[in-house]
Parts: sequence; structure tokens; C-alpha cells
Amino acid sequence: MTAAADLVLTNAEIHALTDPDETAEALAVRDGRIVAVGSAFDVEHLAGVETTVRDCEGRVVLPGFVDAHTHLPMVGRRLVNADLSAADSPGAAVDLLAARAAELDAEEGPDRWVLGFGYDESAWADDRYLTADDLDRVDTDRPVAAVREDMHLASLDSVALNRLRGSMPGADVRTRAGEPTGVVVERALDAVWDAIEPDRSAMGRAIRAATERATELGVVGVHDMVRRSVAPAVYRELDRVDELPIRVRLNYWSDHLDAVEELGLRTNHGSDRVRAGAIKTYTDGSIGGRTAKLSEPYADADPDDNESEAATGQWVVDPEELRDLVARADAADLQVTVHAIGDEAIRETLDALAAADGARHRIEHAEVLTDELVERIGESDVVASMQPNFLKWARADGLYAARLGDERRRASNRFADLQEAGADLAFGSDCMPLDPLFGVGQAATAPDDRQRLSVTEALRAYTSGAAYAGFDEDRLGTVEAGTLADLVVLDRSPWAVDPDEIGAIDVRTTLVGGEVVFDRDGPR
Repeated sequence: MTAAADLVLTNAEIHALTDPDETAEALAVRDGRIVAVGSAFDVEHLAGVETTVRDCEGRVVLPGFVDAHTHLPMVGRRLVNADLSAADSPGAAVDLLAARAAELDAEEGPDRWVLGFGYDESAWADDRYLTADDLDRVDTDRPVAAVREDMHLASLDSVALNRLRGSMPGADVRTRAGEPTGVVVERALDAVWDAIEPDRSAMGRAIRAATERATELGVVGVHDMVRRSVAPAVYRELDRVDELPIRVRLNYWSDHLDAVEELGLRTNHGSDRVRAGAIKTYTDGSIGGRTAKLSEPYADADPDDNESEAATGQWVVDPEELRDLVARADAADLQVTVHAIGDEAIRETLDALAAADGARHRIEHAEVLTDELVERIGESDVVASMQPNFLKWARADGLYAARLGDERRRASNRFADLQEAGADLAFGSDCMPLDPLFGVGQAATAPDDRQRLSVTEALRAYTSGAAYAGFDEDRLGTVEAGTLADLVVLDRSPWAVDPDEIGAIDVRTTLVGGEVVFDRDGPR
């Protein structure tokens, strides 16, 4: 006799997101896995006396979203510090930071940093980075840091600058007339990260806040890019006490490599909820910070500086160092994932990965692509891990138009070309913002209509594509008998609304392993 299911979802529009997509109206879950998908008639016999039956009231059910590239501690820190993404001007950002400083006055001593995350000057009428002159108005005694949305640039007040200047490479400290402006980029940011690194207790609060937010957005798993921090230990402790609501794949920054090798960690080692992933490194920076490495100068580069290397961005990790790191990680049976945004950085990354023996290495972002690079990625085993939400900067008259010029702007984020070339495409958010449906909407409305994906294609990149990037294609990313019951129930169908409205669809329910981890209607 067939055992009864623990859970049945019925009266639903279930999309398997297989290729081709298949639809059904009911599914059954037992021991955390899907055991049946089909018509209500086919599934109802699995409902027993103790089975929970949920009527989905005709709503869409999808495999839960897997974010292939994010920084959950940063999401959490934005939630518990000043969230500068809401600022629409330098003055508004200063006001938000001042409000955070006032909170600290009541809670903490004078040495506590005033922190804000997520400002985006490209959305302001006064299109400029925050400076020390701005941030000196926040607090006269405390160090203040405002981290740009891309996390490749930060603005510091005079207290913070004076405290950290000696540990920052001069080339990455922006100056005017020989004096620091308060803006620091790339390697200079390492000193900031070290100074503001939360202790274990604070990291726990940040991760709890971030995972709660993730479940509200239908995210059931993340590939978290963890720098030198206590975050991996916090994830494992939450998993040990059964308080981690989502699945986490730890992609360790390369500064973890010595420890990873010493411990004997290998890609895919771990528990059901927390697993070791890749070693992550950089080649270049960001378009917003003018540090992504391009083959041609930035459109808004200083004309007097157009012949210098700085006009085309910079290497964060130079090609020779990158090749050595890739070879070392690959020899240790570790997946490698490389941040590369500019075409020059992408070319060097593909060269380094081509020399590695291991399969399924990854390139992160891959925004500025030539036809040759598209073809190379399509012919390789390299996964293109990309962020469709970055298209918010690629709209006409947006940030990418200013930095890249119109031709390169329109040719950025070539999702459709990569897919046609045979590339494995995975989507993530880089927490800008975390919301997968926002990213799906961006991919379906790309500014170059030749690069638009269908809703189904975009959803696959955020489910089965992301699962494949993490060696999870056999257990995540589709709704089929045998896969984990990691599911999301949507209020509206992304196929039935205008593509511009996809980002406004609410998540109704999120399930991980058949357990409800978020329900907009509250406990049932």
C-alpha cells in the first residue's frame, strides 16, 4: 500500500519548468520530496488522515528560486543599518545616515561605525558619489561609511579616512587636487570591510534578517559569496539547530583558499542545507565605479587621461595571478567562479578557465561581451552566472549609457545570444535587489529586444539554471517526482501580466523541503 503524503497542493497552476515546460494542477510531498505531480484526481488518493491539504486557489506554483550569486550578510546588514537604496539625493543619504547615528547614540559608544549600504548615485539628479564633505555632516566623532550598491566603491567621512588611510593602496583612494575625496574603490575597500566586519553575534542577526527576507521573495537557496568572515560558521550553526530556513552554497572568496585546502573541503561537501561551493575571485571591478576592465576606454573617461590604463578600468587580480589561483583551486577539486564584467576581463578569465581540468567552472556577471566571447562561452563548459537586475542601469540615458556609450550599453548582458550559442545560463541578484521576480521582469523587458528572454526562459535561469551552476540539478530547479519540495506559490501568473508588472507580483507561500517557511496569510 502506498504511504500517505505529508502535504498535497491542489487547485494550482503548477509549472514544472522542465524543457519543455509541463503543467499540472496538484502535487504530493512525502519526507521533503515531491512524490507525485498531476491532476487533482491523480494525486488525491495520496491524501491520508494526517495529510495537510492546501488549496492554492488557482495560483501559480513554481520550483523555488535559487539565487546563483548573492551576499546574504550584506542583505542583512542593509536591513539592520541604514538602507541607502531609498535615497534619491546626496542629502537624503546623509539624512538616513544621520538617523542611524541617532539610533546609535541611544545604544552604543562613540567608536561604533555609522554604516549605510546600497546607495546608487546614478539614480540621483546630482549624479555624483558621496564624499567626506557630505558624510562629515552625519557625525563629528564617529567613523561613517556609505557603501555603493555594487560594493566596489565606498564613501568615508574624515574620521574613517584618517583611521584607515595608512592601510589603503594609494591608487584606489580617489583624490582631488592631491587630497582624498572620501571615495575609495576595490582594494582600498578591503580595509573598510576589515574595520566593519561584524562579530559572530551581529553576523547572526544579519543572516537571520536576510534569510527571512529571502523566504518572503520565494528564494529557497542561495550561492553566497562569502569573504573572510564568520558567516560560514553562523550558517552551519543555524543549520545544526534547525533554524536555517533556506539552502546555502558557500562560494568562498579566494582569501579562504588556504583554510579550505587545510580543512580538506571539496566542492559539494556538506549537509542537506549547507554545502561548500566554489572558490571565488575577481579579475576587475564594476561599471559604476569605472573599474570594470574594458578593451576600449570608458565613454566618460577624462579626455586628458584617455590614453592611460585607468581609462579602461583596472585589474583587481591580474591575469597571471588569476591563472595561478584557478590552477591551484582546480587541482584541489574545487569549482572556481570568477567575477569578470568588462570584455578584457572576460577574455582573460576564459583563458584561465580553459587551462583547468575541472568542469562547470563559472564566470560571474559577463556583462560586456563581444561576438567572439559569446561564442567561446557557448562552446565551453563554463556557466554564465549573470544578474538580470543589472539591466536597470542599461536603460536609455542610464548609467551604462554614460559609462559605456550607447552601442556598448545596448550590447551588455547578452542573455539571448548566450542561450542561442549553447551557454548554460544561471541567474542571481548580487543583492541589487535580492528579488528574483524583479530580475525576471528585467530579462523579459531587456532594453535591446534582441536580448529579451521569454518568461519561461528567465524563470528557468533562476531555477534549474541556478541549480545546475551549483551541481544541484538532480534535486532542485524543477517540479518533478523525486525532486526536493522547494516551491513558491505566486499571487499572479508571470505569464498573464504585462512583463513590466512581473516584478510587482507577490509571493504568497514559500516551502523548503515541504515545510512552509513563509506564508503571507500567516500560519494555517
